[in-house]
Amino acid sequence: MNFRSNLPYSRIKAVNYALNYAKSPNPAYKYFPVQGDNGGDCTNFISQCLKAGGAPMVSSHKNQWWYSGPKWSVSWTVAGSLYWYLKINADEQLYGAKGTEVDSVSMLDVGDIIFYKNKRGRIQHSAIITSFDKDYPLISQHTPNHLNISYEKDWAIKMHFLKISL
Repeated sequence: MNFRSNLPYSRIKAVNYALNYAKSPNPAYKYFPVQGDNGGDCTNFISQCLKAGGAPMVSSHKNQWWYSGPKWSVSWTVAGSLYWYLKINADEQLYGAKGTEVDSVSMLDVGDIIFYKNKRGRIQHSAIITSFDKDYPLISQHTPNHLNISYEKDWAIKMHFLKISL
């Protein structure tokens, strides 16, 4: 079944949420600390931002994205899974948040998401654009928790730029 949300993605609400909780996580959600070279709270934080922007939680079809108390979908908390959730929704016009990949960071707006691929070829991190310094995007993120920093990461071998819509 294909559904379309009648409401647009509220970039302002997503960004306001990010600005509010970038440095101090929302206690209403579990915080995921780094464990070894895995884990962290980046994608949990990005999912919270998307939800604040009006993205509906989806638990009823093959492509799921949700959080409910002590349980959550893999796509809610794992960067690579959220990336594919957003891409599949866009490609197949499924109900829920959608991410259309664009070629350049210059095509992004506040509320859009950047995913970062590490040297092993794994999407390891996600962040939300929360501001611009002239035309230069600034991001907010968790793990580590930062507000309005440079989007560039020296460890990332590739960045995926996703325009978000519902």
